Amino acid sequence: MKFAGLALVLVFTFGGLLIAMHFHFEHFIKIVMIIVSALPGEFTIIFGCAVAAFLVANPPHVIKTTMGYFKALSKPSAYNKKDYMELLGMMYSIFKLVRTKGWLAVEAHIENPHDSAIFKNFPSFSGNHHAEVFLCDYLRIISLGNDNPMTIEALMDEEIATIEAHHAHPGHAIQTMADGVPALGIVAAVLGVIKTMGSITEPPEVLGAMIGGALVGTFLGVFLAYGMIGPIAGAMTARAETEVMYYKCLKIGVLAFLQGAPPQVAVEFARKFLPHDVQPTFQELEESLNALPAPS
Repeated sequence: MKFAGLALVLVFTFGGLLIAMHFHFEHFIKIVMIIVSALPGEFTIIFGCAVAAFLVANPPHVIKTTMGYFKALSKPSAYNKKDYMELLGMMYSIFKLVRTKGWLAVEAHIENPHDSAIFKNFPSFSGNHHAEVFLCDYLRIISLGNDNPMTIEALMDEEIATIEAHHAHPGHAIQTMADGVPALGIVAAVLGVIKTMGSITEPPEVLGAMIGGALVGTFLGVFLAYGMIGPIAGAMTARAETEVMYYKCLKIGVLAFLQGAPPQVAVEFARKFLPHDVQPTFQELEESLNALPAPS
């Protein structure tokens, strides 16, 4: 869908130009040829400077993360309903084990999560290293006796804020690039005007094409910023929100259980927190929980 949207930006831009020219195909082709002839140089100036500025402005880990975040175009959401069903089921199994056998029973699972029989039942969670560490760290703190819900909530909020800032970096970095691209388009246009003024003795037909080529810089800068780079930044930001939602779901479930809710009720609190597009129904979750093996 994202790629279709980017393609439609091109279709409507040039389709609108054709309509504005009352379907005079000869004039339309002439304008398109001016754009195409000027495109390599103008694009090199604008996009090359934008990428160079991006490399200067961001540390290596942000650059690396941003490259990985282009997957937001093909997979807008980091997690789907099935992933959350597994997450809720995993929390239910842990909470049920604690309720029946005490906090000491979970130590083997949180100290060696890769060997945990419970975590292995939920591959989408066990394959998520950062979320697994996040949960195990808090279960370890609680099992050591620090089970005050307010204290745990405050610490979770701080860590989630750090995680949120980390995942927000790619979208912010690309949006900053989008904000600067129109100005770089003006730079390319000014360079084109300078080139044109150096050929002021040329006939009007030649000067017209050169001026048109110079204005391609302004067009390209605005077009790339608002038609391409800006929407990509928005897609990255939207995916970042879905990454953080996973941790917030864990937080809601753990805090509800710490406050005395039974395992199924604590998991229900976490389910109700989820957005509707990934939220399983009460019946779906109940059937899934009833099918889980007894934790040990």
